[in-house]
Amino acid sequence: GGAGAAAAGSKVQINHLSAGRVPEGAQVERAVPTPLLDGNSINLGLNAADFQTASRVADAINRRMGSGMARAMDGRTVQVRAPGDADARVSFIAQLEEITLEQAAPAAKVVINARTGSIVLNEAVTLNPCAIAHGNLSVTISSQPVVSQPAPLSGGQTVVGEQASIQIKQEPGILYQVPASPKLADVVRALNALGATPQDMLAILQAIKASGALNAELEVI
Repeated sequence: GGAGAAAAGSKVQINHLSAGRVPEGAQVERAVPTPLLDGNSINLGLNAADFQTASRVADAINRRMGSGMARAMDGRTVQVRAPGDADARVSFIAQLEEITLEQAAPAAKVVINARTGSIVLNEAVTLNPCAIAHGNLSVTISSQPVVSQPAPLSGGQTVVGEQASIQIKQEPGILYQVPASPKLADVVRALNALGATPQDMLAILQAIKASGALNAELEVI
């Protein structure tokens, strides 16, 4: 997710060096109770809350298993009446898994990974016309050794020190006009025209969202 180097007091770092993930790194220390046989119904939980998807799940189950078997409790939970016998309930759940569901159109979302600078947009993201000006600011800090020698016969000692140099460079921002982008390809083309780095794009997308020109949910992970 990042890279860095350091030498003689100078340091350069891109993104985060200590970011990482451990796939399947959890360990269960105690058995988790499973209330599979409790009550006369089971609750199906959706991965993401969506009222349209919950309604479609309930309708699909009622068409397959019979009217009144399922009902959507909210945007994430669907309650289904199930047999009380353990074997029959397992067989019933297996039949539920075979039901084909036509998924609803996903909500527009932009996911930003602030650690690695990754940006992912889904096909529902659109842009309204807007104007963007973004200037880069770079700070360079370097140091070099400086040797101070005393005058001859003065009895002094040679001293080695360091002289720090700090440079700040700010590039002028150019105002870009971003046209309306009704499709994902148009959004990508408009953002690429800015010529910004991924890290700069994070700030640009957040500013576009704040201005109301980004028609999508912005999620930073």
